[in-house]
Amino acid sequence: MSGGHAWTGAAVAAVTAGYGLFSRRLASTPVSAPLVFTGFGVLIGPIGLGILDLGHDAGPVLTLVEAALALMIFTDSMAVRGGDLRTGAFLPLRLLVIGLPLSIGAGWLLAWSLLPGLTLWEFALLGAVLAPTDAALGKTACSSPRVPALVRHGLNVESGLNDGLVLPFFLLFLAAIPGTVASQEGVGGVFWRSLVVSGVVGLGLGQVGGRLLSLARVRGWVTDEWRQVVVLAVALCAYGVAAALDGSGFIATWAGGFAFGAALRGSEPADGRPAGERPADLAEYLGGLLGNLSFLVFGAVLLGPALEHLGWRIVVYAVLSLTVVRMVPVALALAGSGMRLPTVAYVGWFGPRGLASVVFGLLVVEDSVPGTALLGQVVAVTIGLSVLLHGMSAPGLADRYGNWFDVAKATTPEPREAQAQEGRAATGTAHGGSRRLR
Repeated sequence: MSGGHAWTGAAVAAVTAGYGLFSRRLASTPVSAPLVFTGFGVLIGPIGLGILDLGHDAGPVLTLVEAALALMIFTDSMAVRGGDLRTGAFLPLRLLVIGLPLSIGAGWLLAWSLLPGLTLWEFALLGAVLAPTDAALGKTACSSPRVPALVRHGLNVESGLNDGLVLPFFLLFLAAIPGTVASQEGVGGVFWRSLVVSGVVGLGLGQVGGRLLSLARVRGWVTDEWRQVVVLAVALCAYGVAAALDGSGFIATWAGGFAFGAALRGSEPADGRPAGERPADLAEYLGGLLGNLSFLVFGAVLLGPALEHLGWRIVVYAVLSLTVVRMVPVALALAGSGMRLPTVAYVGWFGPRGLASVVFGLLVVEDSVPGTALLGQVVAVTIGLSVLLHGMSAPGLADRYGNWFDVAKATTPEPREAQAQEGRAATGTAHGGSRRLR
């Protein structure tokens, strides 16, 4: 290992160990893991100590963040059950089917009106990059028992699924931009390889892997430790096969997670625990660790350099992206649902931009999009502002919203927010991804 890479590894290990030592103390404070790792990333990046630089460490950096997103997508989709979009009758489905496309469109229009020098498809690409949300940035908002189970469940399911739903938009917009690597294959080729072929590969490998693991569990062939490893292997296999076919590893892992989880749940273990839950623990913890390291990389290679070229247009876009672009579509999506204004505002505010946007932003840089410099700066500043504002506001706003909900329950017969949840949502258990290191 060269001296530069050795110092990079040592710095990353030191930050990780340091946060780990105080993780319990920090868990109940506004100082979130993404905030700590992003801050240290800026410190060790080019504008700080210069230990980590995308120009010298591009390969390992991209491998790290892509692995983190692949595991996150696989375990999140693996945890989704058929009833998740129906539980609560409306909330996750409305946020995904109505709110998400409107957010992409609103981001597109905002970029067109505020950021001169980009093309129509680059505006659209920016809207797609900044559309997916990440519950890790506002963990308390999605896990506090003071928040109604229906709202926690809706935010967790939305965060678990919207990164996969945004992928087709991202890939097609990228292919429509002249001069990118993806454009050489054309929109039709990208649709076929990245969406159709990759989806089929993921579904097939996930189904086969899940059935084989279920069979091995029933017949006593596999230990609990190796069950955890099999989940990792299936996720990486789906990603690798799709990438080898020049498709999208992320689409394959997203589809593979659904099929894998469904196949596992088809076989109920003797101890009564759902077969699709425990095997994913290792993958979730590893994905969480890699995700936090990705925020350190983000701070070093994207946010730090972007802060050196900060302009008012970039700042205005970032602020509006976290407010208007998110909150107006949520309000439209929840219109007629019976949700009161505090709930609509709470759900609208807690749409932080996180790991998926980081990975998409790095892929834009890697693909040499003509407007890379401006796009990278806007993405970096928006995510950085989200890490700060959503992380710091989550504990306080969760308590305030909980206080309002307590009063609403006492003064209003059966408020909509108190609607009973079914299955695991009834216990207040968050989406599967909430068990990651955060």
